[in-house]
Amino acid sequence: MKLKKLFILMAIAILTLCLGLTVEAKQVELNIGTAGMGGAYYPMGQGLANLVTDYVEDVSMVPVVTGGSVANPRLASEGEIDFGLTNANLAYFAYLGEGKYDKKLNISAVIPLHPSLLHIITLANSPINSFTDIKGKKVGVGTAGGGTIAFIKNLLKEYEMTIDEITPSFLSYADEFTQLGDKNLDICFMLAGYPASAATQIAATHKIKFIDLEDEHFVNLMKEYPYYTKIVVPKDVYKLEKDAQAIGVPNVLIVNNDLDEELVYQITKAIVENLDELRETNATAKQIDLSKAKGIPIPFHPGAEKYLKEIGILD
Repeated sequence: MKLKKLFILMAIAILTLCLGLTVEAKQVELNIGTAGMGGAYYPMGQGLANLVTDYVEDVSMVPVVTGGSVANPRLASEGEIDFGLTNANLAYFAYLGEGKYDKKLNISAVIPLHPSLLHIITLANSPINSFTDIKGKKVGVGTAGGGTIAFIKNLLKEYEMTIDEITPSFLSYADEFTQLGDKNLDICFMLAGYPASAATQIAATHKIKFIDLEDEHFVNLMKEYPYYTKIVVPKDVYKLEKDAQAIGVPNVLIVNNDLDEELVYQITKAIVENLDELRETNATAKQIDLSKAKGIPIPFHPGAEKYLKEIGILD
């Protein structure tokens, strides 16, 4: 009798183990490429990953730190990441194999995200009051693989300056703003959605100011780069004396185009149907406007397109 019970217990244990292995085998593990700490990409990626993990059955997703908007299309195309955040203009160049990309990349769009704007921030008592004042200064320009330096180069060209006229420091946003607070840098540039944690943190301990671009330069830049837009940052966001005007660009969630259609459909559905939950914990997510999907300059993944058509976002 005891031997029979032992066999029964062993059978139950083996069955339980097999079931456990079956569940584990069904589990799909994905990741989403963000950027360095201190900007808006990492918390946005973390929030999106949480929605996928919570609302897509047998799927988990984690955010990973990457070089940022320039690197993510390449990483997604090569399968190093499954999903990624990038600027709409970079997604366009990556899809065509132009600009920073020497071949057409295997990516597609999922949903439009928040806009990123070029933060140009220095301490309130700094003698820097215009873009041209950065000549000869120590400048935080973000990471080498990020989108900030590309924006800066376009501004330098517009103002008939060169990068040789500044001393650039390639740092994460968190590190560059720390250096600004310690007065090891004179000014910081950061391409990120607002509020960006690196800027809010320094605003909590130092009085800062935002360097606006002059109207004539805004006009020239948006004519030269039609994917740029003007964004107003309310003064309360970073405890400024007045609202700031910044140049910016829309963001988009991209995916490796070979990812399974049904999987991408379910992920798109989970994100869109639970955006309000993300907006409760992420202020940047409040700026996501799904109606901007028609303006995304690259094709949508078939799974994302199917869902967005079902809810009337795409025709």
